[in-house]
Formats: sequence, C-alpha cells, structure tokens
Amino acid sequence: MYIRKTVPISKMLRWTRGHIIGFLLLALVPVFLYDILGLTWLHVPWLPLSVVGTAVAFIVGFKNNASYDRLWEARKIWGGIVNASRSFTIMVRDFVQDDQLPADELKSIHREMVHRHVAWLTALRYQLRTVRQWENKRASPANKRFRGVVVNILESDVPCREAIAQYITQTELKDVFEKENQASQLLGIQSARIKELRQRNLVGAYEHVAIEQALSELYALQGKSERIKNFPYPRQFATLNYMFVWLFIFLLPYGVMEEFEKIGDHIISEHPAHESARAGLHALWVFMGKHFVWFSIPFSATVSWVFYALEIVGEHSENPFEGGPNDVPITDLSRSIEIDIRQLIDDEGIPDPLVWGSGVVL
Repeated sequence: MYIRKTVPISKMLRWTRGHIIGFLLLALVPVFLYDILGLTWLHVPWLPLSVVGTAVAFIVGFKNNASYDRLWEARKIWGGIVNASRSFTIMVRDFVQDDQLPADELKSIHREMVHRHVAWLTALRYQLRTVRQWENKRASPANKRFRGVVVNILESDVPCREAIAQYITQTELKDVFEKENQASQLLGIQSARIKELRQRNLVGAYEHVAIEQALSELYALQGKSERIKNFPYPRQFATLNYMFVWLFIFLLPYGVMEEFEKIGDHIISEHPAHESARAGLHALWVFMGKHFVWFSIPFSATVSWVFYALEIVGEHSENPFEGGPNDVPITDLSRSIEIDIRQLIDDEGIPDPLVWGSGVVL
C-alpha cells in the first residue's frame, strides 16, 4: 500500500522507462518512412482510430474498476479480521474463567489461545503471499526492481515454519505442517482446545457457543481471502484488454501523422514569403511546417504512455495479496492485530510496530 499523498512522476517514469523508449521507437519508424522515404500513403484515417481509442479507454476503465473492487473487497475482509480478532480475544479473556484455578495458570491459558491466534494470522498471510502463476510479483521486471530496492517482503525473508514456531508448541507445529492448509489446521486446534476447556468447566455452555461462532467467523474471513487469492481476474478479459491497448498504441502514430502534416501546411500558409530581413525567419517557418510531422513522435509516445500506465496500474492492483506496492498491507495489519490483542491480555514480550520505508506498507 502506497501511503504518500502522490506518486512522484519521476518514479512513474522510472517504472515505465523501458516502455517509453519503445513508444518513441514505434512512433519514429512510421514518421521516418512517411517524411524521409516519401511513403505518404502510410497512414490510418483518424476517425476510425479515434473510435478504437474510445473503445480502449472504456475497456481499460472497466478493468481498473474491477481491479479496485477486488482490492477494496480484500481490504474489507481484513478489516473484518481485525474486528473478529479483537472479539475473539476478549471472549477468551472474559469467558475462560475459574475461581478455583490459580491466576497464573488461567493467564497461561489466555496466552496460549491468543498466541495460537497470532500463529493463525501468520499462517494466513504466508498462504496469501504464495505466488500464483497469473500474478505479477515475480513475472514483472518492474516489480522485481520494486521488490529488491524499495522494501523487503518479510514473508520472503523468514520461512513460515520459523515465523509460526514462536507461538505454538512443537507438537502442534509438527501436526500443522503435516497438512496443506496450516491456517485451517490452527483454527481446528483452537476449536478442539475450546471443547477441552468446556469439558473442564472453564467455559460455560453459552460462552462455548459464542467462541465457536467467533471461530466460524474467522473461517469465513479466511475463505473470503482465499477466494480472492485463488480466483484471478478472468485472464481472457485481461488478455484482450492488453491486446487492444497495444493495438491502439501501434496504430496511433499512423493516425496522427497526417493530422500533424495538416498543421504543418497551415503554418506554411500563415507565413507567406517576406523581404530580406525576415527571409531567414520565413525559411525557418517553412522548414518547420514541412517537417512538422516529426512532432507526432512525442505526441504519440505521450498518449501511448497514458494508456499503458492506466493498463498496468489496473494489472498491478487486481491481485491484492501478491506482495506488490498496491497490495492490502496484510503484514502490517497482522503485526498491529498481534500488538492489540496481546495488550488486551497484558502479555509480555510484545513486538514493536513495523517500520516501513519509501512510502510503501505491505
């Protein structure tokens, strides 16, 4: 998640610098053929090209809206995880009670349950950071530059087993990692532990039901996160959108050359020949008018960059858990939840909030 007010234009240009050079070359070739080699038939009528551009703009806008919907839904899901985690913690703290039990043992039970919940958060975020083949995290050189220079992805630096080991017993750790979905197994262990506490009369019947409902809500939120992670934006739509954008970028220089040549002819007609002193200036205007078509190169490159920038912003926002700069910051949220719920039970050894640089929070 990018947290500064604006993204510097210099950063956007660095992110797309390779494509900008490509846009300039795509515009240079037809202008060279048109003006230097005299292939004046080499152009596309502007009217149908403008229709294509309008259609592409609508398609890109639709995709970006769909990408933002996925991003915002993911953020709402994790907002629900924040609230459900707090609710689960205060239920454990207030419902697991026994006047006959020593305070230290009771606090140890609370600590065990809350730490296991932190282990669930950790397992879930690691699962959500797992790379899928349709994601951009490792496929894109631009994201590789981001990943290596701007910020470290903690899930890539510390193995999942090591991150979870500090919160649960070695027996539980072994059992959890024998299964494919570690997060689901941890919630299953929580449920079994609550049942055991109920059998020991440390939890009342009503309280047992309430805590199980909280666990069911956590299961539902996990499932919603997995749905977004495991079901991509339809690749056929994304592929067609990508093809249409590049088709427009390729045709654009051929459509604007004739328009710029008309502007050049207008410049010449507006500056007729003059006597002596202004002859040099007139020659300059004539030269500019005859070769004004070359100004279509920066124009085409700029328009192409606008369309391409909109395309990649949507492309890099449609997978909100992949570890990119537009992600939902699940690592930071997990640390914030851990601090919050461990403070609720007056735990010790609580970690500090994560510190992020370069304006990106993951």
